[in-house]
Formats: sequence, C-alpha cells, structure tokens
Amino acid sequence: MDINVRIAGEAGQGVQSAGALLVGALGRMGLNVLSTKSYMSRIRGGLNWFDIRISDRELFAGARKADLLIALSDDALEILRSEVAEGGVIVSSGGGDGALGIDFGSAAAEAGGTKIMANTVAGGAVFALLGYDVERLCEYLATQFAGKGKEAIERNVACARKGAELGGAHTVGLQAPSPNGAPPTLFSGAEAIGLSACHAGLKFATAYPMTPSTATFTYLAGVADKFGLVVEQAEDEIAAMNMVCGAAYAGVIAMTMTSGGGFALMVEGVSLGGMMELPVVIVLAQRPGPATGLPTRTAQQDLRFAIHGGHGEFPRAVYAPGTVEQCYSVTYRALQTAHTYQSPVIILTDQYLQDMEKNFAPPDGEAGPIDRCVAPAGADYERYAVTESGVSPRTVPGGEGFVVCDSDEHTEDGHITEDLEARVRQQDKRMRKLRGITAEAIPPELYGPEDADTLLVAWGSTYGPVREAVDLLNAGGGAAAMLHFAQVYPLNVEAARGAIVGRKRLICVEGNQTGQFASLLREAGVCGELEPIARYDGMPFTAEEIAAEVNS
Repeated sequence: MDINVRIAGEAGQGVQSAGALLVGALGRMGLNVLSTKSYMSRIRGGLNWFDIRISDRELFAGARKADLLIALSDDALEILRSEVAEGGVIVSSGGGDGALGIDFGSAAAEAGGTKIMANTVAGGAVFALLGYDVERLCEYLATQFAGKGKEAIERNVACARKGAELGGAHTVGLQAPSPNGAPPTLFSGAEAIGLSACHAGLKFATAYPMTPSTATFTYLAGVADKFGLVVEQAEDEIAAMNMVCGAAYAGVIAMTMTSGGGFALMVEGVSLGGMMELPVVIVLAQRPGPATGLPTRTAQQDLRFAIHGGHGEFPRAVYAPGTVEQCYSVTYRALQTAHTYQSPVIILTDQYLQDMEKNFAPPDGEAGPIDRCVAPAGADYERYAVTESGVSPRTVPGGEGFVVCDSDEHTEDGHITEDLEARVRQQDKRMRKLRGITAEAIPPELYGPEDADTLLVAWGSTYGPVREAVDLLNAGGGAAAMLHFAQVYPLNVEAARGAIVGRKRLICVEGNQTGQFASLLREAGVCGELEPIARYDGMPFTAEEIAAEVNS
C-alpha cells in the first residue's frame, strides 16, 4: 500500500519547508518514504511542488498522480487538479469545487504563530487526513527547533495541532500505510554522494555553485568541521577544476562538482588531469540544455559529453548511480578508481536523483578511507615510468624523490619533451590503464525474471522508474526485466552481452532525445538496435508512463 502527498504552491510559500517537515517526521515513524521535487528557476512565484510518497514497502520512484493535493496557491489548484488520482483529496485555502477548505495562513495566526508557519499547519492537516497521530509530528518539531528556543517549539507545535484539528474535521477515506520499521534516516542522492566521499577520506572540495550540483556542495560545507574538510567556493568552474588538480598533485583526496555549462568550462582542466595523471573526481549533475536550458529540471543529456569532454585522448571512468544507495557505494568506488589508475573519474547524476530523498541507513564508514596509492620514492624515482599496467609509481612533493609534472608531453622523469618516440611510449602507457579500468567495470544489474522476453535497459537515475515499471508489467501478466548500468564507461561488455542475449524485445529508457546510451551499447558491440523510450521535457520518468509505452 502506498499513498502520494503533493504540496504545491509558489516559491516563497513554504512548499519545500512543509515537504521537508513531512519527510523527516514520517521517516522517523518507520514508514518507507520517497520524496521528489519540481521547482522553477525563480526565487518568488511560479509553480513548485514537493511529493512525499509513503508506503509499507521500499519505494524506488516518484508517482505521477497525487492522492492528496495540498494547494497553497490558485495556480497549484488549477494546474494540478487534473493530476489527482481517482478518489483523491484536494485541500486549498478557499475550498469549493470539490476541494476541502483550510486557510493555513489564518490558522497559523489563530494558533499564535505567524503566517510563515502555514507550512507547519499544513503538516498537521496532512497527518490528520492520513490518520496519523499528530503528536509524532510534534515530537519531530521539538527536535528540529531545539536550537531556536522553547517559544519557537511551542508556537510550531500549536500550529501543527491546529492543522490536525482542521484536517480531522473532514472524513476523506484515505487509507494510509502503517509503519514497518524502515530506516528512520533519510538521505538525498546529493547527500549520499557527499557522505560517501567523506567516508572515503575526502579532504578538499571546491565548486562554483550551479544547480543541481549545489546540493552536494552545500552538504559538504555543512559537514566540513565534522570530517575535517576544506571547502572552497571558487570564483568560477575553471578555478575549481584547477584547484582539484593542484590538491590531487599534493596527495589530497579532492573532488569538485558542477552542472552543464560549468563542466564545459572544466574540460581543459579535465584534460590537464589526464596528462598529469591525477586522481581528479568530478560530480556532473545533469540538467536540460543546450546552454542554460532548464536549470532546475532533470535530464540525461551529458553522457557523451562526460565520456569525451577534454581535448586529446586519455583514460577515464564514468559512473552513473541510480539510487541513493548507489550514490553512496558508487562514489566510494569512483574515488578509489581515480586513485588506483591516476585518472579523471566522473560521477553522472541529475536533478531528479540529487533531490530525491528516501530511507537509507548509511554504513558508519567502516571501510575506512580509500587507498591513495601513494608510496615513498627514492632518488631514482620516475613519476611517469613506463609500466605494463600503465600505472606509474606516484609520490607527492616533499620526499626524497624528485616530483616533476607539467601539461606538456614529457619523459619518464617528467621533463618536457618533443621526442616523438617518447610521446608514443607515454601515450600508450596512459591508455593501457583502460584495460584495468575495464576489467574492474561494474557489471549491469538484472532485476526481474531472468528469462523475460522483454528487457528494459536503463542507466543512472532511471533505475527506480524502470524497476517499478517492470513490477507493473509483470503484475499485469507480462514478462519483463530491467538491466541497469551504474557504470557507463568503460562498459562491462561481457556481462552486458550475457544479460541481453536471447531477448525478443530490447527497449532503452533514457532521458535524452538521441538515445545516447543505446548508441554507446551498439558501438561497444553489446547489441544491435534498441527500441527507444525517451523523455526530454525536463521532468523525470514515472513507472506508469514507461509501462504504458511498453504496452502501446
């Protein structure tokens, strides 16, 4: 059983605050919760909404329709009314025309608060309409406002109880899930990436803020003291990338994050990392382009850009986690890969996954920091010694060995050269790293019947919607499975071929118009043509939409 609550209104009306309040309180009760956000690129006005999906089982994706719509503005009521499920409930300030009327702002004032506490009233109303004890919400409020004093707690608690009183006056017939012991902690994809990096030993993070990558940067800034991080807001993305190169050269585990046009500015620095053989890691949070595009919406349009960004040829790995759990595990792996192979690594995410929150109990960092693969060097040390694996010995400045590096082609001891034979030796050495990176590539994950005739191929954040679409299709009598890739370059070709062979129908689901991943699979010789299911309007896929496309 699950139910989807949608709080909608203008930017500045407390939509995000009300949503965050409900997510935290419901999650602490042991309910499975998954939240998603839709917001416009403006500080005030527009139409934003915050979905909180609640269930007695684990959730993987957002829902298309709302079972309970809390409309804080006229636009929210008018535009989203059609997206309410059959039998759903609408609550608005004015009421009427099938909507229940609760004036959240006036109710907050009546309860002794201010109109800014209307979101707390809305939270209390939601609790009552779903049949949950509002005192559980009040307990959560007490923890959230503990640092703001007794009066702030009392006023917010009064507003929550007022909302519950008003909501409880209506009989709506909504059946809400019961708690089932889900982890009480919730993380977004952005937070899981940041926490994993900290557990991996991250010591330097820098970025120029750019939606939606800013969420990870903000998280790291918030935990900097706890984990001993240096967090630097650079003047632009060029500086951020070059700072990471410098930190990596000095032996520090370092990372930067950006989106779209920011990565465009970084690519010269990415190429620098390839020549200097530095373990630089970039979180690339995709959004629709070209240019500024839709800065607060979601997309999977930068796959080719991530693989080929940067002049010249050099090895790299590109990861694309699909869940909050994968955001944690893949980030750790990405940092280790960068240091093992002394190469740039990119983590592809997007607005949908960055902002999506769900129950997640992260490890306590028991794996410890990654191996930086730094060793002491003697007087005969050669930074770019030619090796069979392509990985040269790495030390940091300050020891007995003479550490030299530059952006030009170089000899084994790091000095600039235009000797063409030396050039070929160094280029061949660098590219040999791809053999090791490929051998360790994450195999794709198969979900669903192993012998299903229909296989839905997914990568990155489409994991959840495609997984739930598979469940819908199989519940309807179909035979479908999902093959999800959390590493998109280089591919584990053998594992991919083994999972695809013998299928009668191959469908690739991705958030771009040109089928970038499908073409990558064809280039790698994994398969031939795949049917496309594409979405590129800036909104995320839903399971219902995918299942309908498969059956059409």
